[in-house]
Amino acid sequence: MNCKTIETSLIAYLDSKASPAERREVQAHLDACSACRARAEEFRALWGVLDELPQVAPSPAFDAAVRARVAQDPRAGMWAWLVPSPRLAFALAAMLVLSVWLTSMPEQRQGSPNEMAVAHGSEAEFTVIKNLPVLENYDVLSNFDALSEIPLQPEAAPAQPHM
Repeated sequence: MNCKTIETSLIAYLDSKASPAERREVQAHLDACSACRARAEEFRALWGVLDELPQVAPSPAFDAAVRARVAQDPRAGMWAWLVPSPRLAFALAAMLVLSVWLTSMPEQRQGSPNEMAVAHGSEAEFTVIKNLPVLENYDVLSNFDALSEIPLQPEAAPAQPHM
């Protein structure tokens, strides 16, 4: 057992509700792990303090008071599931108003750039496909350091025609 799995078994071990095999595994882990052993001792000390507290007994009228409150609940009947809660009624009303408002709006077509290319027809698609090798190498060319090291050459003056 490891420290994570001991957490699920420790309470059952301390309450003596664990199976004998599980008790042996937990005891073996507690013998080997000081952190888990300290945690088990803290639980034992806490339960010792809780056992010293006096038990509080409910008043004799407690049971009758609880039964009276349950009887006063308007939803406590056979048809209680039909009575909607105010939150549910408000949510349904808001959803109805929103759906009516959305359906009354005129339809606006705003397509993505991909949808717009399809809308222009096959000519636009062919142009994109024709330039595909250039687009694939754009990232490589834009980050190519050798191009930034090329010295700029002055433009040659246009030749003047002789007369």
